[in-house]
Amino acid sequence: MTPAKKVKKSAALLGVAFDNEDGHVRLTKGKNFVLYGGSEETHAVMQETAIKINERLDQRGKRLEDVPINELRDLCRDVIESVRGK
Repeated sequence: MTPAKKVKKSAALLGVAFDNEDGHVRLTKGKNFVLYGGSEETHAVMQETAIKINERLDQRGKRLEDVPINELRDLCRDVIESVRGK
């Protein structure tokens, strides 16, 4: 019997916004995220949020694909609150 292939985990954040009225197509790709659409302001908020999530994961020495969903939810909530609080 041949050993089962170990499947490499992967994860990504996807941000999509629909409030674009200027006709400009915005697309940002990062190491584990893709952001599409939105007004200039909304897209900038999505960028900041994705970057801060990655910074916090790096501070914890973790990768997105290894974080339990409950921890990721809490981390995202904290980041969103900090971005909105500006």
